[in-house]
Amino acid sequence: MKFSAAIATLAVMAASALPIHDFHKRELGGILMCTGANATGTCQHQVYEMNTCHQLPAPYYANISTFAPDGEDFSCYPRLMDCDGICRSPTGCTFGAVDFNYEHKYNLSAIQWDTLFKSFDCTAKKWSNSTGASITKRTA
Repeated sequence: MKFSAAIATLAVMAASALPIHDFHKRELGGILMCTGANATGTCQHQVYEMNTCHQLPAPYYANISTFAPDGEDFSCYPRLMDCDGICRSPTGCTFGAVDFNYEHKYNLSAIQWDTLFKSFDCTAKKWSNSTGASITKRTA
């Protein structure tokens, strides 16, 4: 009996000596950008603020083949112009929303946007509650 108590005491002491992991949910707005297709070339992953225009820095400015948002509930809109530019295209200055499920996020050259992309902005996705009201999903 004393042996069992000693083993139990040692087990508790060993468990309490283990480091405590501080797990955090990934932040909304994480994007992988690379100069090459399929996450090749020069790459960076960064979390971007929602509802703000972000200018692509060198070497990604008009030279980006991978633009892959993380799996959280947000989407981004690539733009043909700089953040301070004015869209003068009659068809618009974006090809639409890019999110985690977008088919060409790892190869923008498939839609000929790898040399056109200069800035982007992202927004949290909206979902409807049981009353049909549109609500912006937030993470805390």
